[in-house]
Amino acid sequence: MTSDAELGLRDRLARLSGVKLLRGTRLSAEFERLQRQLERLKDDTSDEEIWQRVELARHKDRPYTLDYVERILDDFFELHGDRGRMDDHAIVAGIGKLEGRTIALLGHQKGRDLKERTKRNFGMAYPEGYRKAVRVMELADRHGFPLVTLVDTPGAFPGVAAEQHGQGGAIARSQAMMMRLGVPTVSVVIGEGGSGGAIAIAVADRVLMQENAIYSVISPEGCAAILWRDASQAKKAASAFRLDAAHCLDLGVIEGIVPEPVGGAQTDVDAAALFLRESVVSHLHELDGTASDDLRRARRAKFRSMGVFA
Repeated sequence: MTSDAELGLRDRLARLSGVKLLRGTRLSAEFERLQRQLERLKDDTSDEEIWQRVELARHKDRPYTLDYVERILDDFFELHGDRGRMDDHAIVAGIGKLEGRTIALLGHQKGRDLKERTKRNFGMAYPEGYRKAVRVMELADRHGFPLVTLVDTPGAFPGVAAEQHGQGGAIARSQAMMMRLGVPTVSVVIGEGGSGGAIAIAVADRVLMQENAIYSVISPEGCAAILWRDASQAKKAASAFRLDAAHCLDLGVIEGIVPEPVGGAQTDVDAAALFLRESVVSHLHELDGTASDDLRRARRAKFRSMGVFA
């Protein structure tokens, strides 16, 4: 990594060092640890380190959307159904208060045990889930509520029924709707940010990742199966396309990294929720007062510039 790129990373993370947590504590210790992690990018990150991020992002005890909702939002009211076909439980949607301010929230929900995972379809939404998301986006835009989305999915459901119900079109319409919103939007990848299922609700003014989250166009196993015809080469694939938060920040795919407790968010959910809450609030404050047209213009320019090299 060049010194200029390294300096850019530090500048983009600088605001985290000054964010205050509840009860007067600060992010400084976590920020210093995050800085050390980013500094290690000067050397080639090992395959094992990247794979550890993948495992932590998929940890069975990692907090999901509803775990964070109960800790960071007040008066949350969940909304159900796409007003057409069914209620997809893989997507949680509703209205709540964040530090006294009404916001709309969307997020993937996986499930803890086999029964709930089956109900939630392991966090893989059908088209109906993304139509429900669009419904809530329209509600937020109409009433001027900021939109917060929490991304945690292996990907949109790839089954025949989903395709028959218009999966590709539903994802595209969700992305187009987010691009047109005139309210501030913040997305956080809190676990797995997999492919179209993730980006469908992550076309935001600010896209963040938790420290041990992953964000990629395809799963490591899927990539390995395509490139080497062997899904067991997933660790090699993960290392090749650098799906961890630090490298996503370096690539400009995200705007910031949300620190986690030592060992991962699952070791202290309350602390992880505090970090998440303060990061989201900080970015929403930055976006306050920006005209709707300016939000749309900047959002469009940001996503159109990704992947462009001079």
